[in-house]
Amino acid sequence: MEILTVLGMLLLLLVISVGSLLRYWFIRGRLRGMQEAAAETIRGIHSHFEVEGQLPPGVSKTLEKLKTAAGSLSHHKQLELRHAQLWMFGDAIGSACWGKGYRAGKLAMAPRDGRLLVELSPNQLLQLNRLAHVGFQHMMPNYRGFETHRFSGEDDARNGARAVERLEVSIPAMHRPADPTALSNGRLALIESWWSQRKLAARYSSAPIGQTAAEIA
Repeated sequence: MEILTVLGMLLLLLVISVGSLLRYWFIRGRLRGMQEAAAETIRGIHSHFEVEGQLPPGVSKTLEKLKTAAGSLSHHKQLELRHAQLWMFGDAIGSACWGKGYRAGKLAMAPRDGRLLVELSPNQLLQLNRLAHVGFQHMMPNYRGFETHRFSGEDDARNGARAVERLEVSIPAMHRPADPTALSNGRLALIESWWSQRKLAARYSSAPIGQTAAEIA
């Protein structure tokens, strides 16, 4: 009976040892698979994020973390650590791919041969189209038009001034005929002078009889 008990204990220890060994090799193989998967991922998509044949610092740093030993952590802690490192690795690859694509797109959209790219809204384009047409007509010595072109109001004038200012500040400093700030201030002064007088005149016309100018202002 004692022999059977001893044999049973030995068999139980053997099963526990084999199970622990199998689990160890399973965890180790799983971690090794993660490392190989990361390496194969880089091999497959490296052309999408490499810069001059080199891995971006963020990608190489997270890859090195995946390759380093986890130390004396338990199997469960090692898996959690590797999962977190894989998340960081994926995020680094995504950021690197986005960065390279953004730089390539920006370069492709950049103006060529000394040209400039100016971003304008549809309203600003309409304002510039109208101002350019009127300005061209009045620059021609043989123009004899009698029609008048005026802004519809203060907001319309300010929108036109902003559109012109957008063009002026886009001109390189070495090619600017005048200071854009001075030109802009001059246009704004015209707007302020004209519509402030209109507003004051409207106040006078609507004021009760006998009210003084100081009271109206």
